[in-house]
Amino acid sequence: MPLGGASWGLEVPLYFAPSPEFIEKPTLKRSNAHQIVAAEYKAVRTAVGLLDISGFSRFQVPGPDAAVWLDRVLADLLFMGCATFDIGLIRAKVGRLSVTGELGYEIHCAAAEHIMLRRALIDAGAGLGLREVGFNALLSLRLEKSFGIWNAEFTQGYTPGMTGMDRWIDWDKGDFIGREAALRERDGPGPAQVLVTLELDAADADASGFEPVWRDGERVGFVTSGGYGHSVNRSLAMALVDRAQAEVGAHLTVHVVGAELTARVIAPSPHDPSGSAMRGKA
Repeated sequence: MPLGGASWGLEVPLYFAPSPEFIEKPTLKRSNAHQIVAAEYKAVRTAVGLLDISGFSRFQVPGPDAAVWLDRVLADLLFMGCATFDIGLIRAKVGRLSVTGELGYEIHCAAAEHIMLRRALIDAGAGLGLREVGFNALLSLRLEKSFGIWNAEFTQGYTPGMTGMDRWIDWDKGDFIGREAALRERDGPGPAQVLVTLELDAADADASGFEPVWRDGERVGFVTSGGYGHSVNRSLAMALVDRAQAEVGAHLTVHVVGAELTARVIAPSPHDPSGSAMRGKA
Protein backbone atom coordinates (compact mmCIF):
# COMPACT_ATOMS: atom_id res chain seq x y z
CA MET A 1 0.00 0.00 0.00
CA PRO A 2 1.69 3.25 -1.08
CA LEU A 3 1.85 6.13 1.40
CA GLY A 4 1.81 9.33 -0.61
CA GLY A 5 3.28 12.78 -0.44
CA ALA A 6 3.63 15.70 -2.82
CA SER A 7 6.39 16.96 -5.08
CA TRP A 8 5.72 20.20 -6.93
CA GLY A 9 1.99 19.61 -6.54
CA LEU A 10 2.19 16.05 -7.88
CA GLU A 11 1.21 13.10 -5.72
CA VAL A 12 4.09 10.66 -5.32
CA PRO A 13 4.61 7.47 -3.26
CA LEU A 14 6.89 8.09 -0.27
CA TYR A 15 7.07 4.40 0.70
CA PHE A 16 4.98 1.24 0.51
CA ALA A 17 3.43 0.23 3.84
CA PRO A 18 3.38 -3.49 4.72
CA SER A 19 -0.39 -3.47 5.30
CA PRO A 20 -3.42 -1.14 5.08
CA GLU A 21 -3.42 -1.02 8.89
CA PHE A 22 0.00 0.59 9.12
CA ILE A 23 -0.07 4.16 10.46
CA GLU A 24 2.98 6.38 10.44
CA LYS A 25 3.26 8.36 13.66
CA PRO A 26 3.85 12.08 12.96
CA THR A 27 7.25 13.28 14.14
CA LEU A 28 10.07 15.59 13.12
CA LYS A 29 12.49 12.77 13.91
CA ARG A 30 12.92 9.34 12.28
CA SER A 31 9.48 7.77 12.27
CA ASN A 32 8.24 4.21 12.58
CA ALA A 33 8.46 4.03 8.78
CA HIS A 34 12.26 4.30 8.92
CA GLN A 35 12.85 0.54 8.61
CA ILE A 36 10.31 0.24 5.78
CA VAL A 37 12.29 2.80 3.83
CA ALA A 38 15.51 0.96 4.71
CA ALA A 39 14.11 -2.26 3.19
CA GLU A 40 13.12 -0.44 0.00
CA TYR A 41 16.57 1.12 -0.13
CA LYS A 42 18.16 -2.32 0.22
CA ALA A 43 16.13 -3.66 -2.70
CA VAL A 44 17.63 -1.01 -4.97
CA ARG A 45 21.19 -1.57 -3.78
CA THR A 46 21.02 -5.39 -3.92
CA ALA A 47 18.33 -6.35 -6.47
CA VAL A 48 15.85 -4.24 -8.49
CA GLY A 49 13.69 -1.30 -7.47
CA LEU A 50 10.71 0.11 -9.38
CA LEU A 51 10.06 3.79 -8.71
CA ASP A 52 6.75 5.22 -9.91
CA ILE A 53 7.22 8.76 -11.17
CA SER A 54 3.92 8.79 -13.02
CA GLY A 55 3.54 12.52 -12.58
CA PHE A 56 6.15 12.65 -15.31
CA SER A 57 4.70 9.63 -17.20
CA ARG A 58 7.69 7.38 -16.57
CA PHE A 59 9.20 4.72 -14.30
CA GLN A 60 12.74 4.41 -12.99
CA VAL A 61 14.21 0.92 -12.59
CA PRO A 62 17.53 0.97 -10.67
CA GLY A 63 19.59 -1.78 -9.01
CA PRO A 64 22.40 -4.24 -9.74
CA ASP A 65 19.94 -6.70 -11.33
CA ALA A 66 18.34 -4.00 -13.47
CA ALA A 67 20.32 -5.20 -16.51
CA VAL A 68 19.06 -8.77 -16.02
CA TRP A 69 15.54 -7.40 -15.72
CA LEU A 70 16.05 -5.29 -18.83
CA ASP A 71 17.24 -8.31 -20.79
CA ARG A 72 13.80 -9.83 -20.22
CA VAL A 73 12.11 -6.71 -21.55
CA LEU A 74 14.26 -5.23 -24.32
CA ALA A 75 17.75 -5.01 -25.82
CA ASP A 76 20.90 -3.63 -24.14
CA LEU A 77 21.42 0.10 -23.86
CA LEU A 78 24.71 1.88 -23.22
CA PHE A 79 25.24 4.17 -20.22
CA MET A 80 23.68 7.60 -20.85
CA GLY A 81 22.10 6.21 -24.01
CA CYS A 82 18.49 6.86 -25.07
CA ALA A 83 16.36 4.89 -27.53
CA THR A 84 12.80 3.88 -28.37
CA PHE A 85 11.74 0.33 -27.50
CA ASP A 86 8.60 -1.76 -27.48
CA ILE A 87 7.86 -3.01 -23.96
CA GLY A 88 5.01 -5.44 -24.34
CA LEU A 89 2.43 -3.51 -26.33
CA ILE A 90 3.83 -0.12 -25.33
CA ARG A 91 6.23 1.99 -27.37
CA ALA A 92 8.41 3.67 -24.77
CA LYS A 93 11.42 5.95 -24.71
CA VAL A 94 14.14 4.55 -22.47
CA GLY A 95 17.19 6.29 -21.06
CA ARG A 96 19.95 4.49 -19.20
CA LEU A 97 20.49 6.91 -16.33
CA SER A 98 19.73 6.92 -12.65
CA VAL A 99 19.66 9.38 -9.77
CA THR A 100 20.12 6.45 -7.34
CA GLY A 101 23.75 5.75 -8.23
CA GLU A 102 22.91 2.22 -9.37
CA LEU A 103 22.66 0.86 -12.88
CA GLY A 104 19.24 2.13 -13.85
CA TYR A 105 16.78 3.10 -16.54
CA GLU A 106 14.09 5.73 -16.93
CA ILE A 107 11.16 4.58 -19.03
CA HIS A 108 8.79 7.12 -20.58
CA CYS A 109 5.34 6.40 -21.95
CA ALA A 110 2.04 8.12 -22.59
CA ALA A 111 0.04 8.71 -19.41
CA ALA A 112 -2.83 6.52 -20.63
CA GLU A 113 -0.43 3.56 -20.99
CA HIS A 114 1.07 3.86 -17.54
CA ILE A 115 -0.93 1.10 -15.83
CA MET A 116 -0.12 -1.38 -18.59
CA LEU A 117 3.57 -0.46 -18.42
CA ARG A 118 3.66 -1.00 -14.65
CA ARG A 119 2.16 -4.47 -15.04
CA ALA A 120 4.69 -5.39 -17.72
CA LEU A 121 7.59 -4.20 -15.56
CA ILE A 122 6.41 -6.07 -12.47
CA ASP A 123 5.88 -9.27 -14.49
CA ALA A 124 9.39 -8.97 -15.93
CA GLY A 125 10.81 -8.58 -12.41
CA ALA A 126 9.31 -11.82 -11.12
CA GLY A 127 12.06 -13.91 -9.56
CA LEU A 128 14.58 -11.04 -9.49
CA GLY A 129 13.53 -9.57 -6.17
CA LEU A 130 11.94 -6.51 -7.77
CA ARG A 131 10.29 -4.24 -5.22
CA GLU A 132 8.32 -1.06 -5.68
CA VAL A 133 10.01 1.76 -3.79
CA GLY A 134 9.09 5.31 -2.83
CA PHE A 135 10.68 8.73 -2.84
CA ASN A 136 11.97 8.44 0.74
CA ALA A 137 14.25 5.61 -0.36
CA LEU A 138 15.26 7.67 -3.39
CA LEU A 139 16.26 10.52 -1.05
CA SER A 140 18.63 8.23 0.84
CA LEU A 141 20.04 6.77 -2.38
CA ARG A 142 20.80 10.13 -4.00
CA LEU A 143 22.29 11.68 -0.85
CA GLU A 144 24.82 8.84 -0.70
CA LYS A 145 25.86 9.86 -4.21
CA SER A 146 25.76 13.62 -3.55
CA PHE A 147 23.27 13.95 -6.39
CA GLY A 148 21.31 17.19 -6.24
CA ILE A 149 17.78 17.66 -7.53
CA TRP A 150 15.69 20.53 -8.86
CA ASN A 151 14.03 22.74 -6.19
CA ALA A 152 16.58 21.68 -3.55
CA GLU A 153 20.18 21.93 -4.81
CA PHE A 154 19.25 23.48 -8.15
CA THR A 155 16.97 26.52 -8.47
CA GLN A 156 16.88 29.79 -10.38
CA GLY A 157 18.44 31.43 -7.32
CA TYR A 158 21.70 29.43 -7.43
CA THR A 159 24.40 29.89 -10.04
CA PRO A 160 26.18 27.11 -11.97
CA GLY A 161 29.40 27.82 -10.06
CA MET A 162 27.66 27.43 -6.71
CA THR A 163 26.23 24.00 -7.51
CA GLY A 164 28.93 22.51 -9.74
CA MET A 165 26.71 22.66 -12.79
CA ASP A 166 29.28 24.83 -14.56
CA ARG A 167 31.09 21.67 -15.66
CA TRP A 168 28.25 21.12 -18.13
CA ILE A 169 28.54 24.52 -19.78
CA ASP A 170 29.85 24.54 -23.35
CA TRP A 171 31.78 27.79 -23.26
CA ASP A 172 32.48 27.58 -27.01
CA LYS A 173 28.86 27.36 -28.16
CA GLY A 174 28.49 31.09 -28.63
CA ASP A 175 25.92 33.33 -27.01
CA PHE A 176 23.29 31.96 -24.60
CA ILE A 177 21.08 33.43 -21.90
CA GLY A 178 23.19 34.12 -18.83
CA ARG A 179 26.55 33.67 -20.59
CA GLU A 180 28.02 37.01 -19.47
CA ALA A 181 27.10 36.39 -15.83
CA ALA A 182 28.49 32.85 -16.00
CA LEU A 183 31.76 34.13 -17.49
CA ARG A 184 32.10 36.75 -14.76
CA GLU A 185 31.66 34.04 -12.16
CA ARG A 186 34.13 31.71 -13.90
CA ASP A 187 36.81 34.34 -14.45
CA GLY A 188 36.30 36.24 -11.20
CA PRO A 189 36.82 35.24 -7.57
CA GLY A 190 34.04 32.66 -7.82
CA PRO A 191 30.76 32.29 -5.95
CA ALA A 192 30.51 33.20 -2.28
CA GLN A 193 28.99 29.82 -1.43
CA VAL A 194 29.41 26.34 -2.91
CA LEU A 195 27.60 23.03 -2.56
CA VAL A 196 29.10 20.43 -0.21
CA THR A 197 28.17 17.11 1.38
CA LEU A 198 27.96 16.91 5.18
CA GLU A 199 28.08 14.07 7.66
CA LEU A 200 26.09 14.84 10.82
CA ASP A 201 26.46 13.28 14.26
CA ALA A 202 22.72 12.64 14.59
CA ALA A 203 21.05 10.10 16.88
CA ASP A 204 17.40 10.04 15.83
CA ALA A 205 16.70 13.07 13.61
CA ASP A 206 18.05 14.11 10.23
CA ALA A 207 18.21 17.44 8.44
CA SER A 208 15.58 18.02 5.77
CA GLY A 209 16.31 21.43 4.29
CA PHE A 210 17.02 25.07 5.21
CA GLU A 211 18.57 24.26 8.59
CA PRO A 212 21.33 26.79 9.38
CA VAL A 213 24.98 25.71 9.21
CA TRP A 214 27.37 27.31 11.71
CA ARG A 215 31.10 27.73 12.33
CA ASP A 216 32.17 29.07 15.74
CA GLY A 217 28.82 30.78 16.28
CA GLU A 218 28.69 32.40 12.84
CA ARG A 219 26.16 31.24 10.25
CA VAL A 220 28.10 30.11 7.18
CA GLY A 221 25.39 28.41 5.11
CA PHE A 222 22.24 26.31 5.06
CA VAL A 223 21.15 22.77 4.29
CA THR A 224 19.54 22.18 0.89
CA SER A 225 18.40 18.61 1.64
CA GLY A 226 19.18 15.85 4.11
CA GLY A 227 18.32 12.37 5.31
CA TYR A 228 19.77 9.04 6.40
CA GLY A 229 22.22 7.05 4.28
CA HIS A 230 21.23 3.43 4.82
CA SER A 231 24.36 2.00 3.18
CA VAL A 232 26.96 4.19 4.88
CA ASN A 233 24.90 4.27 8.11
CA ARG A 234 25.29 8.01 8.51
CA SER A 235 23.10 11.06 8.67
CA LEU A 236 23.88 13.03 5.51
CA ALA A 237 23.04 16.44 4.13
CA MET A 238 23.88 18.64 1.19
CA ALA A 239 24.45 22.30 1.96
CA LEU A 240 25.51 25.60 0.47
CA VAL A 241 28.31 26.98 2.63
CA ASP A 242 30.84 29.81 2.45
CA ARG A 243 33.82 28.88 0.29
CA ALA A 244 36.20 29.23 3.25
CA GLN A 245 34.30 26.44 5.03
CA ALA A 246 33.94 24.10 2.05
CA GLU A 247 37.16 22.12 2.37
CA VAL A 248 36.82 18.40 3.10
CA GLY A 249 37.28 17.89 6.83
CA ALA A 250 35.95 21.31 7.85
CA HIS A 251 34.15 21.09 11.21
CA LEU A 252 30.73 22.75 11.38
CA THR A 253 27.48 22.48 13.30
CA VAL A 254 23.89 22.20 12.08
CA HIS A 255 20.68 22.88 13.99
CA VAL A 256 18.28 19.92 13.57
CA VAL A 257 14.98 19.77 15.49
CA GLY A 258 16.20 22.11 18.21
CA ALA A 259 19.60 20.48 18.71
CA GLU A 260 22.96 21.76 17.48
CA LEU A 261 24.72 18.78 15.92
CA THR A 262 28.40 18.52 15.03
CA ALA A 263 29.02 18.00 11.35
CA ARG A 264 31.90 17.60 8.90
CA VAL A 265 32.37 18.33 5.22
CA ILE A 266 33.09 15.01 3.51
CA ALA A 267 34.15 14.10 -0.01
CA PRO A 268 31.27 13.83 -2.48
CA SER A 269 29.60 10.47 -3.05
CA PRO A 270 30.31 8.52 0.16
CA HIS A 271 28.79 5.44 -1.52
CA ASP A 272 30.62 4.08 -4.57
CA PRO A 273 32.60 7.28 -5.30
CA SER A 274 33.97 5.84 -8.55
CA GLY A 275 30.45 5.36 -9.94
CA SER A 276 31.23 1.81 -11.03
CA ALA A 277 27.77 0.51 -10.11
CA MET A 278 26.03 3.15 -12.20
CA ARG A 279 28.35 2.64 -15.16
CA GLY A 280 28.45 -1.17 -14.87
CA LYS A 281 28.04 -3.38 -17.91
CA ALA A 282 24.52 -3.14 -19.29
